[in-house]
Amino acid sequence: MLAEKKVKKGQIDYSSIASSPSFQNLLRQKKKFLLPMSIFFLVFYFALPIMTSYSTTLNENAIGSISWAWVFAFSQFVMTWVLCILYSRKAVKFDQMADDVLAQTEKEKTK
Repeated sequence: MLAEKKVKKGQIDYSSIASSPSFQNLLRQKKKFLLPMSIFFLVFYFALPIMTSYSTTLNENAIGSISWAWVFAFSQFVMTWVLCILYSRKAVKFDQMADDVLAQTEKEKTK
């Protein structure tokens, strides 16, 4: 019976937005970006403690007396900044897609 309920003026019908193809596309695009980036981040982040605990590979000198463990640890800072920049750029596109979904909803509501 909720589907039959009329939406009052000024209210947003969230169920119709959630079922719209444009919103579903937004969710797919976000998942397609966020899932691989999250997995990459977690693997890269936990690789250092795992490799230093169970392997001696990172104990060798990379540059002078600086070991590969320190290089890897520094690269995690770089990786974090790069992922933040990538997400910030991609978030602009996601926001535009969300605005398009809302504009489409408003357009359909006025019909």
